[in-house]
Amino acid sequence: MANSEMLSKIEKGQGFIAALDQSGGSTPKALAGYGIGADSFANDDEMFTLIHKMRSRIITAPSFGNGKVIGAILFEKTMNGDAGGKPVPEALWDRGVVPFLKVDKGLEDEVDGVQLMKPIPDLDEQCKKAAAKGVFGTKMRSVINKANATGIAKIVEQQFAFGKQILGHGLVPIIEPEVNIKSDERAACDTILLGELNRQLDALADDQRVMLKLSIPVEANLYRALIDHPRVIRLVALSGGYSTEDACAELAKNEGMIASFSRGLLQDLRVSQSDEEFDAVLGGAIDQIYRASIA
Repeated sequence: MANSEMLSKIEKGQGFIAALDQSGGSTPKALAGYGIGADSFANDDEMFTLIHKMRSRIITAPSFGNGKVIGAILFEKTMNGDAGGKPVPEALWDRGVVPFLKVDKGLEDEVDGVQLMKPIPDLDEQCKKAAAKGVFGTKMRSVINKANATGIAKIVEQQFAFGKQILGHGLVPIIEPEVNIKSDERAACDTILLGELNRQLDALADDQRVMLKLSIPVEANLYRALIDHPRVIRLVALSGGYSTEDACAELAKNEGMIASFSRGLLQDLRVSQSDEEFDAVLGGAIDQIYRASIA
């Protein structure tokens, strides 16, 4: 099992996990929200340099180390970079924030109402590098659009297959089969997903434990029993396109579920803000998400 201090922080810590893992496809949108338009970079290298500066500014902000953020999910280039003169995973853990790595390569086209993950041919190599840098776990996302039992079973099966491979490297996988909050079959998707998660969790060995990152369910506390499952370290929620206000309001209805928000954390941050303004806005979002996570 991974670092025992990190495990204790994630399993028992009061707070939430920041999602700072926008990849190539979502980076331009994240930069635009931050106030940096597409005309500000000429290629991917320049784009990733800009998003790394944004993430470094977040990671090193005073409010990010106030104890309310217990984990952070990183894009691979962020993991390999520096913040405040230190490798990012080290800089995070020095502030009491447990580092995770996003390992998926994006989504396949929809089949059977779901979007499976694309193959991850370098997963073993990613895990070895992450472990060497002091990373605690990984995250991988797939998407459920329709209440198709066959598709949902396939998506959960794929998540756990990769999860077992990740566990083999001593890392803790965050299993993220996201239910699209715009789906008109959300409630049925939630119910089918719960059954498949329980089936896969029950099949894990005694020493195999995972985290779950799920969309906030339509029925409050639907996933409550997952929190008590002996193979689940922590149940976290994605914001899924909700505004900070809406995501926090929905999350607060679900006892024991903590946030792992991206948009909900970053939506009001701007490159033009002074460091003091930036930290005040970030701190306000952290406080809001923290309150919803401990409700």
